[in-house]
Amino acid sequence: MKILVTGGLGAIGSQLCQELQQRENQVWVCDLPHAAVQNYIRCDIANYQQIEHVINIVKPDFVYHLAAEFGRINGEDHFYQLWHSNAIGTKNILRLQEQHKFRMCFTSSSEVYGDWKHLMTEDVPEQHPIKQLNDYAITKWVNEMQIMNSASRFNTETVRVRLFNTYGPGEYYSKYRSVICQFIYRALHNLPYTVYLDHHRTSSYIDDTVRTLANICNPKTFKSGEVYNIAGTEYHDIKTISDMILNYLSKDDNNVRYEKQEKHNTGDKKGDLTKAQKDLNHEPQVKLSEGIPITIEWQRKIYGIQ
Repeated sequence: MKILVTGGLGAIGSQLCQELQQRENQVWVCDLPHAAVQNYIRCDIANYQQIEHVINIVKPDFVYHLAAEFGRINGEDHFYQLWHSNAIGTKNILRLQEQHKFRMCFTSSSEVYGDWKHLMTEDVPEQHPIKQLNDYAITKWVNEMQIMNSASRFNTETVRVRLFNTYGPGEYYSKYRSVICQFIYRALHNLPYTVYLDHHRTSSYIDDTVRTLANICNPKTFKSGEVYNIAGTEYHDIKTISDMILNYLSKDDNNVRYEKQEKHNTGDKKGDLTKAQKDLNHEPQVKLSEGIPITIEWQRKIYGIQ
């Protein structure tokens, strides 16, 4: 199968490309940076002519659409780029999908569940009034509505997935990255960080997330119009993550500030995995006790810390 991965240089996208190649697909990549990567075309998806050029060259059977501005705080600090990339970029790809009829998997986020305080089943946003808590979450829900609208009007075929706190090797540090990435980097460098005590997550190790994503493009697995939660099975508070990192590094918590809650952030993210387990064979294998040390050792190597 000929597959295009938008955002294919990112933390998840790059490893998804490797997994798809191992399954003997012909994989093409588009992203913003210059890169010496096989079958790579530099492209800003928010520029219609650029992504149209990519689609015309690749003529994909399937598109994994991962390209997006990521994160709540990033979305506030760089809101123009967030809306430009996420809303306009996705609309551009949908217009091309309507013409070329490729199938697609879109990576949404658990952030779309907003202020929902119970088990997050996939039908919650359509069955209950949800208040998304930040612009990043709003753009992801806008994207999902764009996709549903396109399917209704033009019979486009897309699966949506909502990723829950994917972490692991390949995620380079910035202040906008995932909580596990930030905690590890800051602990390694003896920098301060904040732990919000009333927040809970179901973190997913990168290999588990990628393996399930790669299952979606299989014609026997693909179910147009479906939406799936992709998360881990360990429901944990944020302090647990910090403690595991500090214990592994034999460090105390003198650089850690503890606060009760973070405003404009979902308190508890507990995803129902029933559908993904049934349809996509989603079976998380890497526990936090294994994944966190692997990620720490990767960061140590990348940043040259003994």
